[in-house]
Amino acid sequence: MIDDLDLGFEESERGEKGRHRRGAVRKRQGKSGGGRGKTIFALLMALVLLGGIGGGAYIGFDRIRNHFVTPDYSGPGTGEALVEVKAGDTLTDIGNTLYDAGVVKSTKAFIEAADANSRSKNIQVGRYKVRKQMKAADAVNLLLDPKSRVVNGVTIPEGTISLNIYAILSKQTKIPVAEFKEAAKDPVKLGVPAFWFNRQDGKKGPKSIEGFLYPATYEIPPKATAEQILSMMVDEFLRVTKEIDFVDKAQKERNISPYEALITASIAQAESVDPKDFPKVSRVIYNRVYAGKIGCKCLGIDSGINYWFRLQGKDPKDSNDLLQSEINDLKNPYNTHNVAGLPITPISNPGEGALKGALNPPPGDWIFFMTIDKKGTMGYGSNDAEYRRLIKTMCDNKVLTGTNCA
Repeated sequence: MIDDLDLGFEESERGEKGRHRRGAVRKRQGKSGGGRGKTIFALLMALVLLGGIGGGAYIGFDRIRNHFVTPDYSGPGTGEALVEVKAGDTLTDIGNTLYDAGVVKSTKAFIEAADANSRSKNIQVGRYKVRKQMKAADAVNLLLDPKSRVVNGVTIPEGTISLNIYAILSKQTKIPVAEFKEAAKDPVKLGVPAFWFNRQDGKKGPKSIEGFLYPATYEIPPKATAEQILSMMVDEFLRVTKEIDFVDKAQKERNISPYEALITASIAQAESVDPKDFPKVSRVIYNRVYAGKIGCKCLGIDSGINYWFRLQGKDPKDSNDLLQSEINDLKNPYNTHNVAGLPITPISNPGEGALKGALNPPPGDWIFFMTIDKKGTMGYGSNDAEYRRLIKTMCDNKVLTGTNCA
C-alpha cells in the first residue's frame, strides 16, 4: 500500500478540487519520509514504463510527471483575453476562470503563484485584460496591475433613491430611464426573495425596489440590460445583508421583520449627515414606533414627505418651507406626521453603516432627533424641555427660521 498517493490521471488540470481562500496556505503533510518515497516510486514507475512499452513510455511518463509537477506555461502569453473577478471569488474561483479562458495551464499553478505573492490578497473585483497561455505568476501580476483593469464603473452614493439611481445608470449606459423603471416593477424577478416584503406591524404597501439597490461602485458589463444591472445591485444587497446577518438579527434581536429594519435603516440614512448618527437615529425611530414613548406612535419625519414629492417628480422642500397642508396631507402615503408607524416602503437605499445602525442602536430614551447646525450635527431629546432647547439651538444657528423661532 502506498501512503497518501493519488495518481488521479483523469482529473482535470484545474488542479485541486477543494476551495482555496485567498491568503490561506494549505500544506499537505505526509508521514516521515513520505515525500522521498513518492519520488522514488515515481522514478520506478517511469523506468517500468520506459522499459516495458517502448516509444509509448514518453506519454505515460509525462502524465505521471504532471501529477508531481504543477502544469504551467513558461512564456508571457499571446493575444488577449477578458476575465472577470467577482465578489466573493476565492483563489480557486479566479484560477478556474483563468483556466477556462485559456490564460493559465492549471488552476493549481495560479493558486501556487498567488500564495507566493504577498500582494495577491489585494486582487480587486472587476474585469481584466490578460493574455492567453501565460505563466501563472505573470497572470497574478496582471490582476494586481491597475492598468489591466477594464474600468466601466458607476458609483451609486449611499442614500440615493431609486429614481435617481435610474438617472445615474442611464447616463452611464445610455439605457433609457424608462427601461430601468419597467425592470424595477417586479423586485422578486430581480432577485429579491419574497419573504423580504413580510411585515409584523400589519401595514400593507407595494413591493418596491426601494432599499434593495445597494449603493456601491459597479463594473457594468458591456451590453448589460436594465434588468441585469438592477439584479446585480440586488445581488450585492443580499451579499452584504447576509454577511452582517441582517435577517436573523432583525428578527431575533430587534424582534421586528427584516423589512421594517430595512425601512428604519433607509430613514436613518436619509436623515443623517454623519454616519455616526445612524445607530442613534434608529433608536429614536424604534422608541417612537415600537416602545410607546409617544402616544400616537408617529415618526413625524419630513424626509417621508420629500420622498413622496420626488416620486411625483417634484422638488423636495426644506422643513422651513413645508406648508401645514403638506405636513398633514393624508393623501400622501408616506405621511408619518398624522399616521402611526413606519412608512409603507423604504425611502432610500441605505449603505452598510445604516444597515448595521438599524441592527445595533444604542440604549437610550430619545424621542427626538434634529439637525442643529449647518454642519449636519444631530441633537437628541427625550422630553418637551429638551425639544425646546433643540429648537432654540436650531434657531440660533439659523438652521430653523420663521414662525418656529418666534
